[in-house]
Amino acid sequence: MCEYCGCQALETIDKLTQEHERVVTLISHVRDAHRGGEVARMAEVAREIAAVLGPHTRVEEDGLFPALAGDFPGQMAALEDEHRRIETVLAEAAGPFLADPTWAERLMETLDLLRDHILKEQDGVFPAALASLTTEQWEAIEAVRARVGTRMPEPSP
Repeated sequence: MCEYCGCQALETIDKLTQEHERVVTLISHVRDAHRGGEVARMAEVAREIAAVLGPHTRVEEDGLFPALAGDFPGQMAALEDEHRRIETVLAEAAGPFLADPTWAERLMETLDLLRDHILKEQDGVFPAALASLTTEQWEAIEAVRARVGTRMPEPSP
């Protein structure tokens, strides 16, 4: 992930970045399972991705995005829409994927979207937040993180 603007010096952004890095690693595991035709393994890792993204998304949508929405309303709304699209397909890993022969390909398309989404946040949202948010806004975002916590599952074999 990027390190050019210094935004990772902030604990809030550093945690979000660590979660992005974990998700990118998990995406590579899904790709490996997809190449091997292991749909059940794909679903297992998709559930791990969803577990990481649960609190991560709350921090963004309840803290970071509202703080930036005044200056970037369209961009924040688009990112939230992408969250919903990603969550929908990941949620199918809890069971419905077994009945849907298109799920594996839809998951792969969704993970491509997720990878692009992460880059938008790393290269756009985080530097913009560093440049524009006040101490009070950062404290509000940190309060959201304290409320929702962090979910970083151990790497699966």
